Amino acid sequence: MAVNAVLKQRMADLGLTQEELANRMNAALLEITGRPGDVSDRTVRNLVNGTTRRPIGRTRRALEAVFHCPLKDLGFAVPAERSEGPVERRHFITASTALALAPNSGSPRRVGTSDVERLQRRFAEVIANDHRHGGRLAIERTAVVLADEALVLQGSGSAGQRVRKQIYASAAAFRSSAMWAAVDGRRFDDAAAHMQVAVQLAEMAGDPYIKFRIWSHAGTMYRHMGRPADAAAANDVARKLGITRQDPMFASLGLARQGAIHGAAGDGAAARRAFDQSQDAMQRADPAAARPVWMNAFYDQAELDSLALCAYLSLGDFERAEAHGHRCLSALRPHMQRSKAIATTRVARAQLEQGALETAVARAMSVPGEAANRHPRVVGMLRAFGRRLEVIAPGSAAARTWATYIRDTWRSYA
Repeated sequence: MAVNAVLKQRMADLGLTQEELANRMNAALLEITGRPGDVSDRTVRNLVNGTTRRPIGRTRRALEAVFHCPLKDLGFAVPAERSEGPVERRHFITASTALALAPNSGSPRRVGTSDVERLQRRFAEVIANDHRHGGRLAIERTAVVLADEALVLQGSGSAGQRVRKQIYASAAAFRSSAMWAAVDGRRFDDAAAHMQVAVQLAEMAGDPYIKFRIWSHAGTMYRHMGRPADAAAANDVARKLGITRQDPMFASLGLARQGAIHGAAGDGAAARRAFDQSQDAMQRADPAAARPVWMNAFYDQAELDSLALCAYLSLGDFERAEAHGHRCLSALRPHMQRSKAIATTRVARAQLEQGALETAVARAMSVPGEAANRHPRVVGMLRAFGRRLEVIAPGSAAARTWATYIRDTWRSYA
């Protein structure tokens, strides 16, 4: 049994340990096949020590994607070729190009903290764009491209273990943003696919903050899909991470989202208890503590009240919902344009259910046109508002005003 000296040297050229190569191969398989890889340290050890001389199937595809070369150039005996269909071949070529990990010639460059900082700046841009627009397919696609760029960076040169993990964390963060954009845009199948990739990348990174974001988003995704039991289970994964004990602000967010899930499930007592606990945790949190950019960008008192507004609206407690809605709108930061449109629409619905027809219609018509016409979640809520208005007060002056608004301003979505 002879050691595969070629593979060993290629790993040394990239500064890869056996564990790091296994992680890279799993990431490649996730991109190529859409399914998590199961390559272990032992798999790589067998490849290096010569126990495995003819890797086939998923192992072969992962190796060729990671090193960006045919199997024979890695010191292996090449198994008999099989034909591949054009779609499969195109998929593999695209994925292996995106995950190219080594230049064709010369010494690999050093990947360092400046590269990580550049990724983090791009992530901040994605976050800002999401808060302005939300739910756009363009945001989702941009986040996916940036996640792929982060994985390409993994292979563009040598790097220390800390930098490697930070790059995986960046890739997971971008994928979690793609997931959220898909949730916000009501593209739930796409959101679930992004979640699968994000979870595995986060595990490779070992970053509890991005794990919290992914699983917390998953809870929201399932809540919007009408699956409160799955929502609670996913949100519990986030809430059980150690950072919720270290920083009460994360505990507050987990509890607030749990309150919204209880509201969707119709459990008013549990919702009220969760929001009380969330408020208490927020008051105990240190406002100056260091937190990820995505957390600082959105979670505050306004977001807690927004989640309470959603929960109490689901529970039919419209007076309490409206009160939280006004608190939310008064505290929202200027960049939270998507959140403002959603909260405004929900307040209008709470007012409508209390019989304040003219006030409710005026509030609904105040939603900015871009959100009213282009944000899938807001569009759906405004449609539901109009249907409910026709049930409560058919033929009323308020209903006629709304109909005119729909016809003249919102015609393409009526």
